[in-house]
Amino acid sequence: MILSFPGPDRSIRLEDLRTGRAVSRRYRNRRIGEFLKELDLTEGRSTGIPKILKVMAANGSPAPLFESDDDRISYVVRLPAHPQSQSTDTTNMEVTMEVAMEVAALLKVIDGEMSRQELQAFMSLKNADHFRKAYILPAIAAGVIEMTLPEQPNSRLQRYRVTNKGLQWLKAKNSGS
Repeated sequence: MILSFPGPDRSIRLEDLRTGRAVSRRYRNRRIGEFLKELDLTEGRSTGIPKILKVMAANGSPAPLFESDDDRISYVVRLPAHPQSQSTDTTNMEVTMEVAMEVAALLKVIDGEMSRQELQAFMSLKNADHFRKAYILPAIAAGVIEMTLPEQPNSRLQRYRVTNKGLQWLKAKNSGS
């Protein structure tokens, strides 16, 4: 569940959100919107909702639910869990889980404990921020890698290693290949 304040712009109907046709006609604050876009901190207008709908439909998840109050003070997006994620057989679920292409690539190169710089160099990737956002953070969120110093995430001594869940994924992929 994602809760956001304020809610969606009044120019966007909730029905349009549900169908993926939500197109904002304006930024709430044009100056801030343009500034964030120049810094590449936003990608553009109204691209997130269609992506959410497309990805959830592609993986067989139930459709997301969009809610807002009449005054658009707040906005709630509920992303229902995929039916298979509610399995009681967690061992089987972990072994057969799917991970993003970037996370899979990262899992395949980690050897013991490695720094971000070592991993990035080994994968021939140059942009540290992109590497962190597209590879490291999703892998940590999926529980397939972990930090050696979780209480000091920005330490120069920080290393990353594959977790048991990550090892199970690698074993399942190798046996299926």
